[in-house]
Amino acid sequence: MTIFARLPAALALGAALLAVPGAAQAQPAAEPKVNMVIVYGNDKCPESTGDEIVVCPRLNESERFRIPPNLRSSDSPQNEAWNNKVMAYETVGRGGIMSCSPVGPGGSTGCTAQLINAAYAEKKNNPDLKMSQLIAAERAKRLSTIDEDAAETQARVEQAEKDYIAREQAAQQGQPIAQEPPLPAPQRP
Repeated sequence: MTIFARLPAALALGAALLAVPGAAQAQPAAEPKVNMVIVYGNDKCPESTGDEIVVCPRLNESERFRIPPNLRSSDSPQNEAWNNKVMAYETVGRGGIMSCSPVGPGGSTGCTAQLINAAYAEKKNNPDLKMSQLIAAERAKRLSTIDEDAAETQARVEQAEKDYIAREQAAQQGQPIAQEPPLPAPQRP
């Protein structure tokens, strides 16, 4: 018997097996459904049901109405401000003095100005470095004790004047002058 003679029998057996797919394979177990719910602050996490698992990551209350962190910033060109695009077109072909380009005499002179402007903009927008606020806080701290310091200094000066007058009067009357200890230095907090 040739291989071609056996072919119809093999095809018939294959067709019979394809007709009953459930018999050849076992049914997989049903996977439970997972529901992820983000809760904020003291919100309650929903209860799980029999065929559903509920997972609740908890975030601070301050994050409730904010854009999610992974969506807050993007380097996509579509997110660039229209104003920045227009300003870029204004500088196309610009060369020469103060242009920050390798074209023309003095083209590199504008690079320093751009670096200085960028540094000032960064300093202005940096939340960690607010020199004016630090100066104002230090000034307020010093001014809070200025009245007490002035009163203390005035009292020491008046006492020194009284001691001086007393020594002068004692010297004019021929009495011996007692040496007094020097005044203590003012105490600083």
